[in-house]
Amino acid sequence: MANIKSAEKRARKAKIRTLRNRAMKSRVKTSIKRFEEAFQAANIEEAKVTLRNAIKIIDKAASKGILHKNNAANKKSRLMKMFNKLAG
Repeated sequence: MANIKSAEKRARKAKIRTLRNRAMKSRVKTSIKRFEEAFQAANIEEAKVTLRNAIKIIDKAASKGILHKNNAANKKSRLMKMFNKLAG
């Protein structure tokens, strides 16, 4: 355990940030999974809605620094490629 007051505060803040980051990463994974389920069902309308939602969540995570911008771009690219295969 930390002996210095500022180190204790840093530890508390790190714990809170870890929980927040974990929740956001979980939202990203869930949104991607929902899109993939719509893709597997070959439901174009549902896939379009879930894709838009997934991209929004991925962008938000990248802007907050939870995901690296290139990682977010790769995720979005992969999802768009899947959607275009379904729609095209």
